[in-house]
Amino acid sequence: MALVAGLLTASSCAAQSTAGARRSFEVATIRETPPNDPGGSSWSPPGVGRFEARHVTMGFLIHMAFDVDENEVAGKPKWFDSTFYDVAAKPEDGIRLTRKELHPMLQSLLQQRFHLAIHFETRMERGYALEVAKGGPKLQATAGGKPPGYRIFVAPGDLQGVNWSMSWLAAMLQQVMSEPVVDQTGLAGSYDINLHFAPDVESESPLPSVFTAVKESLGLELKARRVPVQWLVIDHVDEAPTPN
Repeated sequence: MALVAGLLTASSCAAQSTAGARRSFEVATIRETPPNDPGGSSWSPPGVGRFEARHVTMGFLIHMAFDVDENEVAGKPKWFDSTFYDVAAKPEDGIRLTRKELHPMLQSLLQQRFHLAIHFETRMERGYALEVAKGGPKLQATAGGKPPGYRIFVAPGDLQGVNWSMSWLAAMLQQVMSEPVVDQTGLAGSYDINLHFAPDVESESPLPSVFTAVKESLGLELKARRVPVQWLVIDHVDEAPTPN
């Protein structure tokens, strides 16, 4: 894979993340949990006033902290997907813990308790570019009065959502394609997405392929090519957190 952008050192990444008044959790408890815990994994979505995650991996925590796909994380230690944690963290009173607020707070927690150090690399990889098709987009702009944020419904052959940016649509299509999808539409704004397609290229579904559905329903195209993909590279992370 070709490296096409300079590296951000761990210190410069931290400096970018801590620019301005960066908040930390007021109280945070982290403990390792057995890998065969019968309870399974769970987590509380942002907006409930706290962050709680049960039986989750470091990969999940990094995904939540930096909003990166776990498949685009390099430098993973051997225990990355086999050591599990319970996390309970509460911000100061009065702070509404949105997804945007959660990112820097969870980054701080990982740096403080696991001594996480990272940098980013952009690599050219085989994938798809999401572009505007000939004839122009057929997108439905999000109407005023709808709740902010993303409403997401993702199932085999089905993508539905409210207030989606083109970069978010590309991220959802990446899950469908199982390869990188990069927004190159140049379109700003938010849109309501209602996309239906055959869940498998070899299926006998009467629905069109995802390629045809994206073109006919949205006026966009998925074009196979090498695209720039940003990777998060782990320079250091401890397996055991510092004591509570």
